[in-house]
Amino acid sequence: MNNSHSQSYAAAGVDIEAGYKGVQLMKKHVERTSIPGVVSGIGGFGGLFAPDVAGMKEPILVSGTDGVGTKIRVAQLMDRHDTIGVDCVAMCVNDIVCCGAKPLFFLDYIAIGKNEPEKVAAMVQGVAEGCVQAGCALIGGETAEHPGIMNPDDYDLAGFAVGIVDRENMIDPGQVRAGDVVIGLTSSGLHSNGFSLVRKVFDIERADLSKPLDELDGKSLGEELLIPTKIYVKPALAAIQAARVHGVSHITGGGFYENIPRCLPQGLSVRIGKSALQVPPIFSLLQKRGDIPERDMFNTFNMGVGMALIVDKEDVVKAITALDAAGQSARVIGEVVPGDGGVELL
Repeated sequence: MNNSHSQSYAAAGVDIEAGYKGVQLMKKHVERTSIPGVVSGIGGFGGLFAPDVAGMKEPILVSGTDGVGTKIRVAQLMDRHDTIGVDCVAMCVNDIVCCGAKPLFFLDYIAIGKNEPEKVAAMVQGVAEGCVQAGCALIGGETAEHPGIMNPDDYDLAGFAVGIVDRENMIDPGQVRAGDVVIGLTSSGLHSNGFSLVRKVFDIERADLSKPLDELDGKSLGEELLIPTKIYVKPALAAIQAARVHGVSHITGGGFYENIPRCLPQGLSVRIGKSALQVPPIFSLLQKRGDIPERDMFNTFNMGVGMALIVDKEDVVKAITALDAAGQSARVIGEVVPGDGGVELL
């Protein structure tokens, strides 16, 4: 039995025994994520993973790191902490798959004003769920209690992921050419971007987050805002396996205008048809309530498209068929054209 205890540290506001309890509560969630390659359980000084590189000529490790951002404030106000972990994983692994890499493992970092083991375990439950969706392992993490720096109910959640891809199979934006087709993968809503603007528009500190809204088909604002970011790893990899995918863009903060050009070579632009988009009601409500110009909406939010694949025009059916088989709805939303690297909305 662990007999670690410090009355002096506890008097300063850090309860190390609460940390031990949190680890015990989260173990069952971490175990759900175990995959071949996991060498160690949680609790050690380092998370160990042995990747299977059999058949790879030149394995490349791909890493990504991110946090949940100010969406966390919605979770705090709703006192619901079991979904934002999915957001944290999604923001990392969705970036990794843009290179064609398969995520291997994830580690999280929780900074919290006062360590409440049940709250921490709920956060880790969400992280574990995200890892299961992404097919990667949760092999470690850290919970840091920050008394005097953070209020007791405050916390932040961030993490990072590592994936692997054979160099010859990496997605190379240099392959993108005029005539390629842009396929949009539907989002689950706002995901985890633009929440500083969202919080301002809806004045969430004073709003009734539990009240059902007709504009949201009966869901409350709090429910809608906490819908987790969709994880695109498995469907995207299925499409990459089935079709000639030349570019992948994770539509995060900066929306269409910032993210799609990141997978375009010089001399090419993308033309998007707005009529091809299926924009969820939350975006219309947000635009109306905040009197936000359309340009700003597309330059901040995903507008119903959480990931875009740029595919050889001959392989569009193959890609969409693979996405559909993986449970991901998708549709053609545009094409690659000669240009200055920008995005044109028609």
